[in-house]
Amino acid sequence: MTHTPPRADKRPLAQSRFGHDWSDDYAWLKDENWQAVLRDPAKLSPDIRAHLEAENAYTQTVLGPLSDLEETLFEEMKGRLEPARSSTKLPDGPWRYYHRYEPGHEHGTYMREPRDGGQAVTLLDAETLSEGADGFFDIGDVSHSPDHARLAYGLDLKGSENNEVFIKTAEGAEARFTGIDKAAGALVWAADSETLFWVERDENQRPSAVRYRSVDADGEGRLAYEESDPGFFVGVGTSDDDRHITISAHDHTTSEVWAVPMDDPARPPVCFAPRRTGVEYSVSPQDGRSYILSNDRKAVDFAVFQSGTPLGEASDPAEWQSFIDHEPGRLILGLETYAGHMVRLERINALPRIVVRDMESSEEHGIEMDEPAYSLGLVGGYEYDTTTLHYSYSSPTTPASVYAYDMASRERTLMRRQSVPSGHDPADYATQRIEITARDGQSVPVTLLYKRGIEPDGTNPLLLYGYGSYGHTIPADFRTARLSLVDRGVVYAVAHIRGGMAKGYGWYEAGKLAGKVNTFNDFVDAGRALADLGWTARGRIIAHGGSAGGLLVGAALNQDPGLFGAVIGAVPFVDVLNTMSDADLPLTPPEWPEWGNPLEDETAFRTILSYSPYENVMEADYPPVLITGGLTDPRVTYWEPAKWAATLRDHQTGEAPILLKMNMDAGHQGESGRYKSLKETATEYAFALMAVGLS
Repeated sequence: MTHTPPRADKRPLAQSRFGHDWSDDYAWLKDENWQAVLRDPAKLSPDIRAHLEAENAYTQTVLGPLSDLEETLFEEMKGRLEPARSSTKLPDGPWRYYHRYEPGHEHGTYMREPRDGGQAVTLLDAETLSEGADGFFDIGDVSHSPDHARLAYGLDLKGSENNEVFIKTAEGAEARFTGIDKAAGALVWAADSETLFWVERDENQRPSAVRYRSVDADGEGRLAYEESDPGFFVGVGTSDDDRHITISAHDHTTSEVWAVPMDDPARPPVCFAPRRTGVEYSVSPQDGRSYILSNDRKAVDFAVFQSGTPLGEASDPAEWQSFIDHEPGRLILGLETYAGHMVRLERINALPRIVVRDMESSEEHGIEMDEPAYSLGLVGGYEYDTTTLHYSYSSPTTPASVYAYDMASRERTLMRRQSVPSGHDPADYATQRIEITARDGQSVPVTLLYKRGIEPDGTNPLLLYGYGSYGHTIPADFRTARLSLVDRGVVYAVAHIRGGMAKGYGWYEAGKLAGKVNTFNDFVDAGRALADLGWTARGRIIAHGGSAGGLLVGAALNQDPGLFGAVIGAVPFVDVLNTMSDADLPLTPPEWPEWGNPLEDETAFRTILSYSPYENVMEADYPPVLITGGLTDPRVTYWEPAKWAATLRDHQTGEAPILLKMNMDAGHQGESGRYKSLKETATEYAFALMAVGLS
């Protein structure tokens, strides 16, 4: 390295808890007025801004020689995107609704066309709307009214996920700002096509209340529900049969459902079943009955119960009857009801399947696939009284397809298939699902994608991707950007580690709280095993993870720095101890069930202290590390990646660069727009290729 990296000032903050003393040299990088910064980045303290800009300048200097490669990668990735494409056209009454991109579009247009044929109509031209934005631009939920006359949509211009809500006539050009400016998630219309429900964030950015009001009125609206526990987040939606507006309150292990009649929006919501710690449930109504997907009664991988109590009335869980029994190892991921059918999405040994049940005959059949690894998902529609469901399918080698499936006749119709304009032959690639043995004897699935002809001869560079938190399972799906690595001889591997639910809910529970270290061990053991099997070699592995996956790669880097040839930590959650000790931060109280509460629980404190990447950086010859962040990120606040970069650089005994790339105009998701986001991926992949000598 010939470039001099920036050095952040050290302003030690002494801390002590449970008999342990420590110091945080870089606590000052957290702006005292961080809430204001999320709403207006211009309010960032000048000394912090100066440091972040110095980090960006250094990163730009170091990565400057890769500009041609970045541009090549970007053009490759862009060339694989369909210049013009539409989402699945989903029917609702007399119309079919969809989202369309024209060539060159970043944000596209929201459209509808007559169900029985006719001219398509533009409902919302997001592309034109974005032209007036200065910096970040992202459309949130877009929701049409039940009478199809009006449209509500959210707009985020900061990246902080605070949406401003606008209303327009369905086919008119002008939109009106409602005055609602802290909305989160869905926008839900009542049956009168006048009353709108939304979730409102509190001063600490938490989605904590549901409000409603006439869209023709002004003011903050009436309060439908307010959550008093800061550990619970709130959401709003509609029931499968469209008869109720549903309000959910949930943390990572406990949930509760309330309901308001769609045709009586002013009626106070009724709780279906009061929350019980550790019990999660959702409700799907059908024909006056309720079907409950829940882990109640020790159904670790979830079961389906039935109740004669309809949604909108209070139900006694003691009266719930078993409808689909719990089967260990079969994780029921989701449940949907239609007028005559029930559909569930489930996963067994990391592979999903869809099961359809005829509610009159009780006959079931599955929609299963025959590739060794694949992704399968339900595509939510608008209609209840139908025999048609939509589902998506892809695999690491097979582009995505969406099918309309007739649940009665079992016939399927291809609705759309992803094309790759620059060319793609699935036969040029191979995918495998292998199992590696972790240090405690557990078998960990790993999905491999590689160019056909690649052999496990111990020479291949390999990108190892993982997440391993919140029960989220990385799907074995088709992503065109990965092909730019694979075509250059990189093996792309996804480790389905504990903390996700690839092997059931127990797989998740084994990778949280006191068992969190299993997540990191699985990832490191997967890398070591892939080297032992010849798919790669020590020092040829690029570790890649984002958000909680950034925590993963940070902990893995501390555990075995020499295993990796490079590390990419995207918006990484690496300051775990300090973040989980700050109850004012947006996600802290809701995340205590996932990580533990280090403020009050000494065991949780010492467990987090033992693995938190920021506190466990040691003197080591670290490989090149690329760290990204977003200034307005409410999920992983900007100072986490900034502090990690500073302390890694302090402890680096080798010459490899530690790079921080802070997006000063975006949040957790990075750049919005289908092309701008590719530029960020191109930067990451150019860095990865450089690190393994392929630049």
